[in-house]
Amino acid sequence: MNIKRMRNRNHRPGGSNGGGGTRHQNGQIPLNRNHVFDSNGPEVRIRGTAQQLFEKYLQLGRDATSSGDRVLAEAYFQHAEHYFRILNAMNQAAQQAQQERQERSARARASYKQDAESASEDEENRNDPQPESFAATEGAAY
Repeated sequence: MNIKRMRNRNHRPGGSNGGGGTRHQNGQIPLNRNHVFDSNGPEVRIRGTAQQLFEKYLQLGRDATSSGDRVLAEAYFQHAEHYFRILNAMNQAAQQAQQERQERSARARASYKQDAESASEDEENRNDPQPESFAATEGAAY
């Protein structure tokens, strides 16, 4: 097989399960807004992002409704609903990831602030003059 033709077609080194692929704990490839789907609809084959497929199936459903084919229209609307659900899942995952990033950032800022405060306290303690009792005993020893 020509290696150049294999690029961008989800052919990853190390096989499809295991080494080399980026998979989440549930074994599925993480989706993003630019993920391209191959969809085999009732009478058509469409390729595109979830948003594009959702809009296309809605339009096909409307066209089938206007031509009087209620069964085909329902099939298209069901496909549109499927991609609508995928869009919602991607949006929820993106929001959750954003919240996690914000929480991580807040924890990092708090940790940095705490480290800076303890470092400034250590610096103040180093710059303080020695207690009188310590200075008196130190001078008496010589």
